[in-house]
Amino acid sequence: MTNRTFFSVMLLLFTAVTMPAQNISSYSITLEELDLPSFPGLQSYVLGTSADEWLVIGGRTDGLHRRQPFAAFQPEGNNTTIYVLDPGSGEVWSAGVGTLPSSLQEQLQTTNMEFFDGEDHLVLIGGYGYSLSENEHITFPYLTRVDKAGLIQAIKSGADIVPYFQQIQDDRFRVTGGYLGRIGETYLLVGGQDFEGRYNPMGPNHGPGFSQEYTNAIQRFTLLDDGMNIAVADWQITVDSLELHRRDYNLVPQVFPGGEYGYTAFSGVFRYDADLPWLNTVDISNGGYTVVPGFNQYLNQYHTAHAALFDPASEEMTTLFFGGIGQYYLNDQGVLVQDDNVPFVKTISCVTRDKTGQMVETIAGQMPDYLGASAEFIPRPGVAFAAPGILDIGEWPTGQAIDIGYVMGGIQSTESNIFFANEGDLSVASNRIFRVWAEKMTTATEPAPGVTAEGYFQLRIHPNPASDRLHIYFRTHKREWVQLALFDLQGKRVGPSFEGVLDADRHEFEWALDSLQSGTYFLRLQNRGEFEVEQMMVK
Repeated sequence: MTNRTFFSVMLLLFTAVTMPAQNISSYSITLEELDLPSFPGLQSYVLGTSADEWLVIGGRTDGLHRRQPFAAFQPEGNNTTIYVLDPGSGEVWSAGVGTLPSSLQEQLQTTNMEFFDGEDHLVLIGGYGYSLSENEHITFPYLTRVDKAGLIQAIKSGADIVPYFQQIQDDRFRVTGGYLGRIGETYLLVGGQDFEGRYNPMGPNHGPGFSQEYTNAIQRFTLLDDGMNIAVADWQITVDSLELHRRDYNLVPQVFPGGEYGYTAFSGVFRYDADLPWLNTVDISNGGYTVVPGFNQYLNQYHTAHAALFDPASEEMTTLFFGGIGQYYLNDQGVLVQDDNVPFVKTISCVTRDKTGQMVETIAGQMPDYLGASAEFIPRPGVAFAAPGILDIGEWPTGQAIDIGYVMGGIQSTESNIFFANEGDLSVASNRIFRVWAEKMTTATEPAPGVTAEGYFQLRIHPNPASDRLHIYFRTHKREWVQLALFDLQGKRVGPSFEGVLDADRHEFEWALDSLQSGTYFLRLQNRGEFEVEQMMVK
């Protein structure tokens, strides 16, 4: 959920950062709005696809949640209807959740469930919302598996929908705002939080109170099916309280250099030191996870509609992000603007990773309004896939726009910054659906504003692994305050540190590590707007 906890009043701050380079985007994205008037406005929902039809469950029918505890995430805004849509014909069918057992009724009208859309089944986990049985807002402890084709047919024919759900309860499923992926037969529940109680922007100690616990984890498991019941097996959990401390982000399938399949966790919220997004990204594979070195994602940092593209010939992996919310955006002069209120943006951005692993972020287009947050991208039926969830663009003709899919629903805001003035009338759950046209470019007629792939500080460390001494190198571009600190895997600050004002220059620090035990640590460098992290080993 896009809830934000503010412990003090934040002043509106705009910082203009001159772009180090103008990168040429490999793609040009245009949107064509469809006329589907019977589709309701929904955001933060669950999506399943079957043949040419879409299955939509849960989410909310209102816009960005209000900041007043009594008005945020009201039950009246729950989506209590399951929809089936045919975008080709424009037909919409529906069934209420009221005939289902109470545990299913309650979970299936929550917001920000994690879900995975498989070949035959849609798997749902957690979700946040009001529980009538507990008379409280909670994160639900359920995994639910849905027979997509059977449920769609039952809804279209008006038949009983109960037989098409299987649900199991386990407190490990109390997660909302994370993501569910799958590599082979192993599911990956990445990030998210357990949020219990009413949302309150003043924090958990101001009534009404709440508890909020990030998972800080990648949780892996398999699903067993004996033909009658499902069960969870092979549960493994990897905790990293620094790099995996994120929610409301984007987990996107990737083909990594060398051909391995996995996911990248892009950005997300919130940092420990401020109510701001993380800028770094994390690659997740079958064997573990890696923080992407030297790359910050400046644009499109909350959960938003996104699409993954792969070119087998060039081995280039591309991820598109459609609008949403971000700490940075590019103004009309091509200048990267920092707004620490983290506004709604219109940016369509493009993150490309070449076969050597180098990543670059560029601009590929613009949404027609403040759209995309808590929306979903749906691939066009019949489009070729290079890997699960990744479109194969190898056969795309150059210079010709290709229909690749749709962006559906989400939050539509009337302005960029509405949180502090939001009385419930400045945003809505969008009922708009856009067809996405992507054009692959070989030479650009004009450069698109781009964001450098190299971190702002150009932070480097040596050696790594280190034993007794660590050399740290970075650059400041102006006279500014910086903080340099080490953290262990529990997020505790350890060892040497620096905090002070430095002139614009190259800087080198040499730190003694004899007070640290062997293990993994994270070096964090920040100023008042930029943030970089390097993982290191002490042996």
